Amino acid sequence: MVLSVIIPVFNEADTIDEILKRVADVPLAKEIIVVDDFSTDGTREMLTRLSEHYDNLKIIYHERNRGKGCAIRTGLKHATGAMVIIQDADLEYNPVEYPKLVKPIVEGRADVVYGSRFIGGEEHRVLYFWHYLGNRFLTLLSNMFTNLNLTDMETCYKVFRSDLIKEIRLEQDRFGFEPEITAKVARTGCRIYEVGISYSGRTYSEGKKIGWKDGVQAIWCIIKYGLRA
Repeated sequence: MVLSVIIPVFNEADTIDEILKRVADVPLAKEIIVVDDFSTDGTREMLTRLSEHYDNLKIIYHERNRGKGCAIRTGLKHATGAMVIIQDADLEYNPVEYPKLVKPIVEGRADVVYGSRFIGGEEHRVLYFWHYLGNRFLTLLSNMFTNLNLTDMETCYKVFRSDLIKEIRLEQDRFGFEPEITAKVARTGCRIYEVGISYSGRTYSEGKKIGWKDGVQAIWCIIKYGLRA
């Protein structure tokens, strides 16, 4: 089964080369779809150069900055694999974990797999207490509306059967994608699994972008899509 790796990119000149190498090194049949969301730090120029080194790489350039959720929708339009995984362009999540993430789908036991930062014994960088608490709160609130028992709704690593996610109409342009897709896959009654993953979080000085306003937006999306997903 071919895996489509969708990488939304915005101003990741410091990490884009390394993340593409790590994804390419994963021993799975895959295509890599990079959606540059109008980067202004040289990322676009780097991608143009890097495209010459990867046979299975597709690059799509947005004409203006539209957000992570919009970049994911763009990537889905170009995905041809039987499975889709979302990969952030920073180095917080390690592609070496793809095989265990896709395993429940490959074996026919799952339709969707979430990579949880809060289960299992994988290594984690120690960072912000309030981010941790915020993530747990958002997951709890989401579970109350979806009746799921997820431990990490906000995780980047989500794997989907392509035919399933392509049937779902997505709307959110920014980080609201996470609660929106969670509510909508829950409403389908599909089989959802979680797999423990490692996490190497970065600080704001290292380029972390999500902030408190995105947390407020996530609460709004949880309620909105939980009531009418």
